[in-house]
Amino acid sequence: MIVRTFDELDGTERHVKAASGTWESRRIVLARERVGFSLHETVLYAGTETSMWYANHVEAVVCTEGEAVLTDHETGRTYTIVPGTMYLLDGHERHSLAVKRDFRCLCVFNPPVTGREDHDANGVYPLLTEPGPAPGTGRA
Repeated sequence: MIVRTFDELDGTERHVKAASGTWESRRIVLARERVGFSLHETVLYAGTETSMWYANHVEAVVCTEGEAVLTDHETGRTYTIVPGTMYLLDGHERHSLAVKRDFRCLCVFNPPVTGREDHDANGVYPLLTEPGPAPGTGRA
């Protein structure tokens, strides 16, 4: 069993700040836990816009605080995302979030991320993997 608090992640390799300066994320569960998904708490900052394209991952997002406009660049459709709203990028859609009020959300990725990813010039997370499990343990 793993139990973690968000506070204990601050200042560690699991607390990632984007090179773009538009978001930060606490990587709560990562690929190294070998459970088939990763779980993050992410904050995107008010007044910013972030373009993303998870070409290698499926992502589910639940907004817990704030407000943003989600634009699906595949269809041009926009959605206002507020607390209690979920969106699922099940088709690897290119999308962006224009943040009106600091936007806090919980995100689940499959395949799980390692924690070392950041968006490239196309908004894509690279598909990184963890080393295999230690012999006889099932864990790295």
